[in-house]
Amino acid sequence: MSNVPRLTIIVLFPIFAGLLLPRLPRNGNRIIRWYTPGIRILEFLLIIYIFHCHFRLDNQSIQLIENFNWINSINFHWRLGIDGLSMGLILLTGFVTTLATPAAWPITRNTRLFYFLMLVMYSGQIGLFASRDILLFFFMRELELIPIYLLLCLWGGKRRLYSATKFILYTAGGSIFLLVAALTMSFYGTEVPSFDIQDLTNKSYPISLEVLFYLGFLIAYAAKLPIVPFHTWLPDTHGEAHYSTCMLLAGVLLKMGGYGLIRINLELLTHAHSIFGSWLVLFGAIQIVYASMISLSQRNLKRRIAYSSISHMGFVTIGIGSSTNTGINGAILQMISHGLIGAAPFFLAGTCYDRTRTLSLDQLGGIAIPMPRLFTMFSIFSLASLALPGMSGFASELLVFPGVVTNKQYSSLFKVAITIVEATGTALTPIYSLSMLRRIFYGYRLSNESNPYLIDSGPRELFILICLFLPILGIGLYPNMVLHLWNSKVLSILFSYSLIE
Repeated sequence: MSNVPRLTIIVLFPIFAGLLLPRLPRNGNRIIRWYTPGIRILEFLLIIYIFHCHFRLDNQSIQLIENFNWINSINFHWRLGIDGLSMGLILLTGFVTTLATPAAWPITRNTRLFYFLMLVMYSGQIGLFASRDILLFFFMRELELIPIYLLLCLWGGKRRLYSATKFILYTAGGSIFLLVAALTMSFYGTEVPSFDIQDLTNKSYPISLEVLFYLGFLIAYAAKLPIVPFHTWLPDTHGEAHYSTCMLLAGVLLKMGGYGLIRINLELLTHAHSIFGSWLVLFGAIQIVYASMISLSQRNLKRRIAYSSISHMGFVTIGIGSSTNTGINGAILQMISHGLIGAAPFFLAGTCYDRTRTLSLDQLGGIAIPMPRLFTMFSIFSLASLALPGMSGFASELLVFPGVVTNKQYSSLFKVAITIVEATGTALTPIYSLSMLRRIFYGYRLSNESNPYLIDSGPRELFILICLFLPILGIGLYPNMVLHLWNSKVLSILFSYSLIE
């Protein structure tokens, strides 16, 4: 059993299971609706099995390494491996993706293709977090983009083609910079290229060249994270995509940018990171306040939530830029926390739209009485989003704040300014969150109309929301539940490159 390619199995299992969808009996959508969740549950159980039985928390080196020759002429390998950082995000991906499948049950048109694309996206996401070959990393990133583009084009709203085009231009445009930087790094100083991330860790480059590499990767990840001003695709995409797709975008896709910044920019290009770290902190602080203010002005429910998501991802940028143990741990915890908290509001917004047939905050109102369960869950996740103590968002943002302060390279004035901006952004969060609740649930606009679709949340919806809420509460009460996964890895990265005091 020691030679079983466990990581390869969990990467390829969803996509190969998706290839069986056309061969299922054509008995309406019933079999397909149960087959896909079954595959995802089985995949998630495999991930948990690998984590529990074959992953050692006390060993922060790369584990379960699998290495197969793929294209010998360019030394391109199928090289997989995981550590605490990638394991945490793989668990997040499996959890959110499993819940996004029953969220897509209202889809009745071309369900075989819809679920197949979701399974392909699943493989791409797991593969990216498990990749130990930088070219394979790029390949998995592109594999994950194609399903999202098609999901948006085929099952999006009225402006879906515009949003899909904008999405692919931003993300594929960033991929060009990633590919050029990766190839140049791999071919530099050697006749035989090496795409092994471990080999690239041990290579050194002239500082000017390293800066160019850093900027190339940063542009690619800035569109993913997203960092202002590379963020404009996100509100359009969220505004038009089906809410099950939005759950995957907010829960998993954005985390790829933060993961890439840590895995490539911080771990491989340390000298350049020491130059640009303060700029990441500055842009992250601006992003928090800017997105919060824009969110407050939005009249479309999903676009308001999308800008809220951009604002919260600013804490990830700040934590990574801080280059401190506390800050980077807080950034990773914020990625996990936002993956859970960010998925829920889009699901709630989608279920609200299914009943009211509108996303306009000016047309909503007064639905708390006919739909008390929806109102309760929306209120709970809004409180989680504004970092209420006891929720996971509070723990992650609390770690990011001292992450900047403890960096001795920053001046006192810079630390004070960033802290004030962060606090301002945090103060703006309850304003747009509670304002959104007031517009949706209070007043009399819809409560006095005879609307047969104002039916409260059912068992399927409550199950999805409760499953998302439990880890948010658990991590908020005991953050070390997940912090111990990657804390030693963060320490080893910082210590190896003399970034830790």
